[in-house]
Amino acid sequence: MINNIKTVFSIKDLENLSGIKAHTIRIWEKRYNILEPMRTDTNIRLYNLESLQKLLNITLLHEYGYKISKISTFSEEKIPQLVREIISKKNAQNYSITSFKMAMMNFDQEIFFNTFDWLISEKTFKEVFKDHFLPLLKELGLLWQSATITPANEHFMSHLIKQKILIYTEGLQILKPTKTDRVFVLSLPLNEIHQIGLLYLQYEILSHGYKTIYLGESMPIENLEDLTRHFENITFISFMTIQPDRSIINQYVNSMAQKLLLDTNEIWLMGNMTEHIERENLPERIRIFDSMEETVQHI
Repeated sequence: MINNIKTVFSIKDLENLSGIKAHTIRIWEKRYNILEPMRTDTNIRLYNLESLQKLLNITLLHEYGYKISKISTFSEEKIPQLVREIISKKNAQNYSITSFKMAMMNFDQEIFFNTFDWLISEKTFKEVFKDHFLPLLKELGLLWQSATITPANEHFMSHLIKQKILIYTEGLQILKPTKTDRVFVLSLPLNEIHQIGLLYLQYEILSHGYKTIYLGESMPIENLEDLTRHFENITFISFMTIQPDRSIINQYVNSMAQKLLLDTNEIWLMGNMTEHIERENLPERIRIFDSMEETVQHI
């Protein structure tokens, strides 16, 4: 059984999840009676999952031109019916994010898979990741920081996204590399646990025809050094999202340079913590990228 599941939400939670300001939600409640919140003894509004789902559906209809005064006259059954009609036209740009959020809040993998199948029937996996998963992951980070969602919510959704990346990656791993001038080694520093960006980057590198060696999280530099005895022309890639700490990151990067930059090897670094790296005196073969798109362009 999953612990720490959030089933009751504040009006601020609804604002964070729907993008509708709390002030506007209050007006919609008072003027149009679209939601019926529960009340604490001190008269604070609280909402259940059904209210959240209704608000997300109303938000989608509102974005597609339905006035809130008109939506308020619809029956409880008509609102999701209209949403399904919009979805069936396959032109609901924001629907996937809304649907993935509901899958996350309800721990409902069927919703996730149905939404993904709908997207992949129209787009490539690269397009799905760039246009739908990346914006979703960015929003999930903000929702987690604001305590709108729990770690259980975030881990549930992250695992499903990782699963899809791995499935599409395996289809490329079984192919023989078409480019043999360079090997890419992908790993994360000690105590760094955010793998999704690194996993997707492996998919991109494989799709460009290169060999990859994926080592994953918490990989000591000394173990990376072992690879230099097996391969030449290595590009070491690492994401630094929460580690190393800013107080030691320059020391860490210098250690990487000393132990890994043999011959024509390179080091590519990404992630929030790279902002704290002193770039003035970096060796030429250490590159810092500010976005996934920029990194992919250099493969």
